[in-house]
Amino acid sequence: VQLQASGGGLVQVGGSLRLSCTTSGRRDNRYVMGWFRQAPGKEREFVSAIGWTGSNKDYADSVKGRFTITRDNAKNTVYLQMGDLKPEDTAIYYCAGRPSGAAWLYRDSKYYAYWGQGTLVTVSS
Repeated sequence: VQLQASGGGLVQVGGSLRLSCTTSGRRDNRYVMGWFRQAPGKEREFVSAIGWTGSNKDYADSVKGRFTITRDNAKNTVYLQMGDLKPEDTAIYYCAGRPSGAAWLYRDSKYYAYWGQGTLVTVSS
């Protein structure tokens, strides 16, 4: 299973970006998909997760109300729409996947088996 993240870039404070994560090599769509980020000098942290049907979603408090996670199973792609971006959102963003047909979502990175390469988001003031 391979994950390919894209969509990062340089944006000004208050701006928006949409990240995409496309998955290949899996047999079905029953995966929990998550987004994590790692800022310079900090540990990787949970951002958002979505269940395989798209109905269940979870967000870190720091992004709730500003970020929206969605998925298009027909395209094997998960999106992270980021709005009202702040300098503290600057980080490398990683997508991750865990085979699961259950409704439970995971905030701990140890539960995710597959990872993308990361895409850099820089928010300038």
